[in-house]
Amino acid sequence: MGQFAATWSITHVIQDFFVTTEPPKPISYNSARFLLSAAQLSDCPPDSGREVAFAGRSNAGKSSAINCITTNGKLARTSKTPGRTRLINFFSLNRENCRLVDLPGYGYAKVSRDMKDDWQQHLSHYLTERRSLAGLVLVMDIRHPLTDFDQMMVEWCEHNNLPLMILATKADKLKFGQAKNAMQGIRNALKDAQCLQHLIMFSATSKTGLEECRNGLSNWLEG
Repeated sequence: MGQFAATWSITHVIQDFFVTTEPPKPISYNSARFLLSAAQLSDCPPDSGREVAFAGRSNAGKSSAINCITTNGKLARTSKTPGRTRLINFFSLNRENCRLVDLPGYGYAKVSRDMKDDWQQHLSHYLTERRSLAGLVLVMDIRHPLTDFDQMMVEWCEHNNLPLMILATKADKLKFGQAKNAMQGIRNALKDAQCLQHLIMFSATSKTGLEECRNGLSNWLEG
């Protein structure tokens, strides 16, 4: 009887082990929900888990890309006034402590120089000090790639060994041959950037590159 009880106990321990170690569900980007907005690093959610941030020059299509990835046309604000979003916006996902982050856009916004400097300071603090940051998605217009801002972000990722994904957006605005040539130009210009893990031709309109983008994000967020 004692041997039977011991065998029964071990069996249940093994069963419990496999139940409790069952792998978590895959990340569903459709589950993205607004979490909070932060004006500075101290306003951000607790620095735990993993998050991926989206950065891009104003008018590069960053908000449209985020809305496409999450299948939610209202998640990230899109505006005819580029640079309108001045806060760091966090979005939760169905996996605990996994987040997407929308960083302020830069470039065309008609604001004071002091405000732009303030934005850049908060962006720098976030990128430098946020330990849960698992990767950066740099959104650039495929028709106008590698602006000064884009180059700065690539160099920052390279210096800090942060994985980088580039979404070359608005690919639907070019003929396929033109888009391929533009992608090759970006690839050649960044051939020495070891931080670059994904270079994706992307269109929020035609969904070009959507699944490749989601797969890359999942690899970062799932660790």
